[in-house]
Amino acid sequence: MPQDNFQSGSLNPAQQTRLGIGCIFGGILALTSQDALIKWLSGTFPLHEIMLARSIIAIAITLVIVKFEGGFSLLRTRRPILHLARAVLLIIANTCFFIGVVSMPLAEATAMFFMAPLFITALSAPLLRERVGSHRWVAVLIGMTGMVVMLRPGQGSLDLVALFPVGAALAYALLQILTRRLGATDRASSMAFYVHFGFAIISIVVGLVIGDGGFADPEHPSLIFLFRPWSWPQGTDITLLIGVGVLIGIGAYLLSQAYRVAQPAVVAPFEYVALPLTLFWGAVIWGDRPDVMAAAGMALIIGSGLYVFYRETIHRGTSSSVVC
Repeated sequence: MPQDNFQSGSLNPAQQTRLGIGCIFGGILALTSQDALIKWLSGTFPLHEIMLARSIIAIAITLVIVKFEGGFSLLRTRRPILHLARAVLLIIANTCFFIGVVSMPLAEATAMFFMAPLFITALSAPLLRERVGSHRWVAVLIGMTGMVVMLRPGQGSLDLVALFPVGAALAYALLQILTRRLGATDRASSMAFYVHFGFAIISIVVGLVIGDGGFADPEHPSLIFLFRPWSWPQGTDITLLIGVGVLIGIGAYLLSQAYRVAQPAVVAPFEYVALPLTLFWGAVIWGDRPDVMAAAGMALIIGSGLYVFYRETIHRGTSSSVVC
């Protein structure tokens, strides 16, 4: 059987941390690209139709990864309930996030979603019994300050729809806590497969129930996106839907791998790299340009993540029990 190159048991704590951070960067690049494509497609297809197309393609990609890692026997699991819980949480997170994305600029929705690393850090202590040192707390709080600066509260730029990305953040944080628990017994490819499979099943059921568009509300773009009737993709849309599936297949695997091999409180702040990426996509596709306040907030967020990496680097030769 081929060896799993990402098997965390063969790596020391410092190597696990570096691998986790590398996977986070690659996964976030894929997922922010996917977010931009879904926002682009939201004017044509309902969310559940996009999710079904995405899941089918992602399942195919994941099965190739499973075959490469050692065969389909890797899909066997003794913890099906945890896999089901992960799938449900990710469905909730995706639905809430993309409902927000339709009515908000992509960068603002992403910034609100980045309460997730703070939730992950806070939940790591009671749920995983992992120690979170003061330096990590300070770094995450600085990143959250940067997010607040970017959002400029009190200027009327956000409404209640911004709560949807916050709900997505909480669901996502709980999902990654479960990922850490499952990582001791299940491969990242296995975890990704069950999530995509759950998405496909739920999307089919939702499509059968509301796919005729009878519940669509033309007065609200988020409700239109959620309840729009299904339609057959044509031309370029087919390519874009395939691209969404490829990106989620790669991104979900890399994020599962990151939280499998490294402590959530360590790798979570590096998800903040999504903020400059979404600002880039917003500028290129929709013409959104960050102002001085947005740039200042982004600098705080990136700086906090780099500081966590620095704290891990100077302790690379110490035991995994060291708290940065």
